[in-house]
Amino acid sequence: MSGLCSIAWSTDGGATWGDLLPPFRQKINNPDGETPTASDPNSHTILAGPGTGHTYDAGSDPAPAFDSQGRGFYTCVAFDVFTNAAMVYVAQSPLGAQGSFFRNIGSFSRRFIVVEDNNPDVFHDKPFNTADIFPGSPNRDNVYVTWTVFHFGCGPNGGYCSSPIFGSMSTDHGLTFSTPEEISGNSPALCSFGDFFDSTRNPNDCDFDQGSDPIVQPNGDLVVVFNNGNTAANNPNAQTLAVHCKPSGSSPAGTAHLNCASPAKVGDDVIVNEPQCDFGRGPEECVPGPWIRTNDFPRIAENRANGDVYATWQDYRNGEYDIQLARSTDGGVTWASLGTVNPDSGLDHYFAAIDVVSGAKTDHVGVSYYRSERVPDENIAPAGGFAPPQPGVQQGNSDYVLAGGFAPILPFSFDVLSPVFAPPDGVQAGFNGDYSGLTIVGDVAHPIWSDTRNADPFTPLNGVVHDEDVFTAIHQVPGGGGGQGTGQVGRTEPLKRQQ
Repeated sequence: MSGLCSIAWSTDGGATWGDLLPPFRQKINNPDGETPTASDPNSHTILAGPGTGHTYDAGSDPAPAFDSQGRGFYTCVAFDVFTNAAMVYVAQSPLGAQGSFFRNIGSFSRRFIVVEDNNPDVFHDKPFNTADIFPGSPNRDNVYVTWTVFHFGCGPNGGYCSSPIFGSMSTDHGLTFSTPEEISGNSPALCSFGDFFDSTRNPNDCDFDQGSDPIVQPNGDLVVVFNNGNTAANNPNAQTLAVHCKPSGSSPAGTAHLNCASPAKVGDDVIVNEPQCDFGRGPEECVPGPWIRTNDFPRIAENRANGDVYATWQDYRNGEYDIQLARSTDGGVTWASLGTVNPDSGLDHYFAAIDVVSGAKTDHVGVSYYRSERVPDENIAPAGGFAPPQPGVQQGNSDYVLAGGFAPILPFSFDVLSPVFAPPDGVQAGFNGDYSGLTIVGDVAHPIWSDTRNADPFTPLNGVVHDEDVFTAIHQVPGGGGGQGTGQVGRTEPLKRQQ
């Protein structure tokens, strides 16, 4: 069975949960049917294609949002295993359902479809969504989606061309989405070699991108952060960028646009000496201890009381994976890097999520992330990357923590939320989610992550020994700067490998 996007929902503050599968399985790939029509002047495709004539095989990268009235919106990328079909959709949970029910997507529907293609030269990846919840905003209840569009077909072998960030918006509660727009922009000061693979591109296009995350400002503006690799030839590292957008228009009328400015630099993404592993796709960024792939994609949050915006990401500036933090006090137009969030060293810290305590006059920020044991000589990757049975590889234990403090004072204190858990194994080896999540209500945090604390009851039928499950917690955001937190959940001593 292929992987599917799924939903867990709670109507009692996270105390109990239900779950369901979203209704994309009946949608038949039909990009040629997503071009503009008289009733919908938007194009919901990039390069179109004849369509596969069948439903999608799998889905991934789910993300939720709610508007100011309580409608829920759930985005996911759907794709095929053996064709080029790919789609980003947003299913709607209507008023009163509280995320426990989502409307169907019809077999040949345009409703709820952001983009759909079946073409070898385009693929859609990593969508995130958000909604305008501010009663005083001129764009109240608008829904926004950003994602990466991978372009192929360049060079003699039809290889990689570019991967800019695209965006789309809905002004009618997710029923109709605007024509996708490239929003990552260009900047002579920040981006070089945008035409390295594709000579038709602007050489200053910021188009080697991944991992966008959008958030709405109280005045209705939109801020989107993303990871970018168009740095200068003498800079071996990547960077975190942000664009500030002023959405306008109507999606049903075909006049909706995001109106994004040129990107601004949020901070450096230091990747020199980051370890790599080969999971069957060639060497890629990884955490060798649990032997899982990882990424440096940023996450974004804001203080709704004063409009301050924060971004967090992992990088390797300290010779290990550590969590970095940056802040904008002018709505995402300019940014200042603040430093490293985690106070401890000697471990790898990764897959950060972020939110801000609601209504705080000062910026009480929460950041949750994984920690894993490092392997010997982790900064010296062997040829071909780390792989079992090299010492420590797929042997390191992990846990999940919640850090918090009052920015810009760093590092933050933290509490450990999970027990120690072993590396993923069997058919799940190489993956432990691809990110985690955090929502803060008042000063109470609701993080979400996956770990392997549970034994699989169907071993060996399921192909794993440790079951990879999704967990959440209800925990007060730690405060103060440096040292350990004050919470009573889990352990606060450093990780120790179980013999």
